[in-house]
This record gives sequence, structure tokens and C-alpha cells, in this order.
Amino acid sequence: MCGIVGILGRRPVAEQLVESLKRLEYRGYDSAGVATLEGDHLERRRAEGKLKNLEARLRDRPLKGSSGIGHTRWATHGKPTEHNAHPHTTERVAVVHNGIIENFRELREELEAKGTVFRTETDTEIVLHLVDELLARGNKPVEAVKLALSRLRGAFALGFIFAGEDDLMIGACNGPPLAVGYGDGEMFLGSDAIALGPFSDTISYLEDGDWVVLTRNSVAIFDKDGRAAQRDKIKHAASTSQVDKANYRHFMAKEIHEQPEVVGHTLARYVDMASERVSLPVKLPFEFREIQRITITACGTASYAGYVAKYWFERMARLPVEVDVASEFRYREAPLRKGDLAIFISQSGETADTLAALRYANAEGAHTLAVVNVPTSTIARESETVLQTLAGPEIGVASTKAFTCQLMVLASLAVVAGKARGELSDEEETKLVHGLVEVPRLMADALTTELQIEKLAHRIAKSRDVLYLGRGTSFPLALEGALKLKEISYIHAEGYAAGELKHGPIALIDETMPIVVIAPHDSVFEKTVSNMQEVAARGGNIILMTDAKGAAEATVDSLATIIMPDMADAFTPMIYAIPVQLLAYHTAIVMGTDVDQPRNLAKSVTVE
Repeated sequence: MCGIVGILGRRPVAEQLVESLKRLEYRGYDSAGVATLEGDHLERRRAEGKLKNLEARLRDRPLKGSSGIGHTRWATHGKPTEHNAHPHTTERVAVVHNGIIENFRELREELEAKGTVFRTETDTEIVLHLVDELLARGNKPVEAVKLALSRLRGAFALGFIFAGEDDLMIGACNGPPLAVGYGDGEMFLGSDAIALGPFSDTISYLEDGDWVVLTRNSVAIFDKDGRAAQRDKIKHAASTSQVDKANYRHFMAKEIHEQPEVVGHTLARYVDMASERVSLPVKLPFEFREIQRITITACGTASYAGYVAKYWFERMARLPVEVDVASEFRYREAPLRKGDLAIFISQSGETADTLAALRYANAEGAHTLAVVNVPTSTIARESETVLQTLAGPEIGVASTKAFTCQLMVLASLAVVAGKARGELSDEEETKLVHGLVEVPRLMADALTTELQIEKLAHRIAKSRDVLYLGRGTSFPLALEGALKLKEISYIHAEGYAAGELKHGPIALIDETMPIVVIAPHDSVFEKTVSNMQEVAARGGNIILMTDAKGAAEATVDSLATIIMPDMADAFTPMIYAIPVQLLAYHTAIVMGTDVDQPRNLAKSVTVE
């Protein structure tokens, strides 16, 4: 994941920038660079690969400026080359960027029509030229950035320095985190406290939509409406080995809020934004048109990601899919046809049952593919193919961002399968890619439901039992919602397919039971409404998670209706996972449990 650092210092900052970037290496990267203000003009040094390559460039051609920005890049738009590495510069401005500019194509066409020449394959260059054009028209740097930000759509963190402005740096964020570090006659900007640890023990995290104007002796923060804003100053001591909670109470809260960023990074690894096609980062050792069946095996939350993927593969690729929990699969000696595909999903890549199932599939001659967050893990090493999720370190025991990143990888793979098997046309693939590209922004929108959910959690915390219902891809999400609530609040909960309500669970419903209904306005929405009416007739307390159209057509009284953003129905589980996670989190807070380390549970189950 991209890392950003900026320094307004009292001495040459290139070495400090590199040292700070080293503290961001845990995020992963494929190129790096720094830019400093040398006199009144900008200079930069960039290199493909690891930071040692950048250090070699700086030894050969040192930078002496005391104002600078640095960047470690995960390739999104454009290959991981020095040519595409950040910072990007013109004669007037230099920029570093973390995230995805969703409307880069239309902005690029607009700028090209005015004569702008683009020299990289990146979406970041759009930001560069928007600001540069505004500066060329006579706008001052602060005004130019403010106007440019109003044109951008997507999730992003940005850092700017300007030619001739030795005492000025501007930062902005919308989704990916960005922090200000306070010094004595110095000021700092960074992706997290770890990056800023050597320089400052006092930081402020920007909120979504914020932008900040830094000088060596001042910090001016503005919110998305351009109003002056105050953000808490936090005393912090971060070491290189620490993973930081930022200004969140728990790692789980931080990881829920990181999802627009990390899902965006995962998206960028699997989708070619320029061609609007899914492009896997590895060549598959099999042809999807020759696969007759897929077996998906995982444990816990990862298994529910597999259940969602079952719907996607069967709809998009017309491939039959069987999903197993690994602890059952490893012992029942399931018949696997040689040459078919077995997919194994694990955050840690060390889950004992899943690893045993993988070894069985390898022995049976199946093609094996791992979806893991740790590319050096045992499951990754022993699989024929690895598709990495880019969730970053997940500390909270209850999986959140790893789950949604797994969904992004599996959705991308399902599109690849559908295209390879002739079940999806070029136009259909493009439509699906557009849906995937919107996911990080929609997740950020979904996070705005948190205040409503926090209030609702006080009602849920009084319950002994909670029922979750869903249809289609919302059914596995109902299972996941029930698991999350059980894991961290210790309240009994069950997830069911809504159509199964009459086949048993309806006997449980009375006026004391909350029923969480996950129901985007999709092809099965009317059927779900019928099930809600059955619940309402028996006095159940309905908590409806739907969009505006669904809320208008539900015609059922509910305890609460959580309105989600409008979206195409193909990939709703990635967005609806947000309120499901928030409900469990805030209920656990009310219950006073240990959210990050719930009793009896471990992050990675490496023994049977």
C-alpha cells in the first residue's frame, strides 16, 4: 500500500524522508521516490524496486533541500516502473498520492483537449496537471489545491510542495489516512504515526475530506466544506515494529475504517483502470474453460467470503461451486477431479485446517489457488497459484478488512472466469469493472451510518438472541453478521436464508428479538419483504439494512432502517459488510467486552 511522508525541516531532509519511508515498508511497495525544493526549483529522485535503489540514486545525485515529500508506491494505474513512480512533478508543483482517482479518465480527456501532455500511465498525473493548470492561471497554491480537490472523485491521500515556496506544504485525504506531525520549527506529514515516529510525538489525524496547509510554525486544517477545523492532538510513541491504532479506540474500529483504502489497493492490483478490464497479477496455470467444478475451502469469516464467491462464479461463469469449511473437508475425503480448481482462503495463510485441505487437494491433482493476506505464508508457498489480498496487518481478532479484500479478489477472479468461458461479453465485463471501481467510494459512504448504528447498539446489547436474514449474496453476509456479533459481544446470534424462516426459525420470534434484515433493492427484494412481513406479524423488532428505494418500498414498520448508498446489485456484500461490522463492534462496546481480543479466540488458528 502506498506510503506518504512530507517534511518541512531545518536541514536537508532527503535522508529523513528515506528513513521515514523505511518505516512504511510493512505496507508493501514496488517503487519509491523523493522530491525536494532546491533553491526555488523542484528536484526529484525515483527508483523501481526497494528503497536501497533509491538510496543509491541519492548517493550518486544528492538532494540538499530542507522541504520535501517522499512516497512508496503500490502500482495501480500503470506498471511499477521508475517512469510511473512518485513524486510526479512539473516546474511548479510536486505531488505524492495514495488511493484511486475514480474519474481520472474524464479529467484526462478534458485536460488533453486543452493541450496537456501526459507522460505517465498513472491517475496521479491528473491531480498534478489540474493543480499545475490552476497555478499557471495565476492562482496561489492554496487556492489551486482547493479548486483541484473539488474536481476529484474517489479515495485518496495527497501531499504537495511548490516551486518557490520553501515554507509551504499541503496535504489532503478522503479515505486513506493522513497525519500531521508537530515539531519545533519543523512540520511533518505522513500516512501514519509509524512514519512520523522519529520526528514527532504529537500528531493529528485528518478526517475524511480534510485538507491541511503546513508551514514550519503553523498548521491550518480545513474540512470538506472549506471551513477551519480543529483535530485532536495525540501524544504518541511509535516504534518501527508497532502497528498503530491511530486515533481509534480499538484496532477493529481502525480496520473497519481502513476498508475503503485497502479494498481500493486490492482493486487496483486486479483491475486495469485504463482498459477497464480485470487483469490478474499472475498468469493462471489452467484455462477456466477447461474447469468443470470449483471447490472453495476456508474457516470462519473466510468461508463466508467463499459462500459469496459461489454466487458470483455460478452467475458470471456458470461454474458449479462447492463450499466447505476446512475442518470438515479435510476428513471427509471429498472426491476431487484431477485438473479441477480448489480455492483456499485464509487471512494469515497459516490456518491448520485449511492448510491440511490444501495438501489433500494437491495430492489429488487439483489446481490449487490461495487467496491470502500474507504472501510468505505456508498456504501461499504450497499453493500452485497465489492471489494476495492487500489488507495490510489485521490486528483485531474479528476479521473485517481481510474479509472485504478477499471478496474483492474473488469478485475479480469470477469476472475473469466468466470472460474466459464466454459467459460475459466485453460490455458486461466493463459494466462489472465499473461496479468494482465504485466499491471503495461506496464503502466510505457506508461508514457514515456509524452514528445511527452506535445508537442502535444500545438496543441490541439488551438482547439475548439476534436473528440475521438475507437472500442471495446477502445470505452469507447474514451468516457473517451473526458470527461477528457472537465473536465480540458474546450475544447469541444466528444467520439464515430469509426463505428458510418458515422452516423453523420463525418459532423463535417474539417482541424481544431483534431481526437484522440485509436487503438491498435487488432481484429478490420483494421476496425478502414478504419474509419481513411474517416477522412483523409476530412482533419481531426489524432492523432493515437497505438502500433508499428499498426503504421506500419495504412497507413494513421497523425498529430502525439503515439507509445504504445506491449501487448496482452485483457486489453489494462488500459495502453491506460495513454496517454489519459496525453493529457488532458498537454492541460489543456497550457490553464492555475486549473487542480486539475476545475471550477464547485467536487471530490465526494454527492448531486443530
